Amino acid sequence: MKGQVDAGRARVFAVANQKGGVGKTTATVNLSACFAENGLKALIVDLDPQANATTGIGLDPRSLEGSIYEVLLQNAKLDEVIEPTMIKGLHIVPSNLDLAGAEIELVPALSRERRLRDAMEDALTSYDLIVIDCPPSLGLLTINALTAADEVIVPVQTEYFALEGLTQLVKNIAMVQRSLNPGLELTRLFLTMYDARTNLSRDVAREVRAHYGDRVCWQVVPRTVRLSEAPSFGQPIILYDSSSKGAGAFRALAKEVLRGTA
Repeated sequence: MKGQVDAGRARVFAVANQKGGVGKTTATVNLSACFAENGLKALIVDLDPQANATTGIGLDPRSLEGSIYEVLLQNAKLDEVIEPTMIKGLHIVPSNLDLAGAEIELVPALSRERRLRDAMEDALTSYDLIVIDCPPSLGLLTINALTAADEVIVPVQTEYFALEGLTQLVKNIAMVQRSLNPGLELTRLFLTMYDARTNLSRDVAREVRAHYGDRVCWQVVPRTVRLSEAPSFGQPIILYDSSSKGAGAFRALAKEVLRGTA
């Protein structure tokens, strides 16, 4: 079984799904905030050019002097661009629109798939958990995330064709395992935008659990207005509305993710 937290080295999660709009960034920000709320030292790495994790934690990408772009392509040190957040124990490596060109710029780069992994080496002993927000595609940025991660956690929107996208993602994870990161594991999937009133949500949940068994978290993330509003205020849900259903869901989900799988 995956341990709780190894005191000597951070557990590194990549939050990935090749489909857009499934709640990757919401999960990255809110799980990380819940980890920090529980007294763990956590680091978000925003690897999406849209920089939604950066804005969702209350930072303005345009006002920052450094970002993950400088780390990947200009050899900046990771600790030079790490920013504090409003939550004690939670830091972020921000993103900005400069990262949009990184897929092309990384092509001729030396060790292009391992840039993030190499840059994170020192941070592994400074944090308990590192959570990487991946873009919704399997380009070089996502490959960098999967090469740097120990575990992949996958948000699954409760909609038609959810499993179709998952099948391709699992194949791509296996490809990275074979060629770049043999220790990588898909450890957790969880259902997002869940509406218990609809047959569709219940049917998708049943189907995902049938295919992936114990790797699927029992806690689901409900579709709620407060959870949708929180990013526009630059706050994780535990600050925006601590007593809401969304906050309770992410607190419970964080505990499941930390427990890992057998």
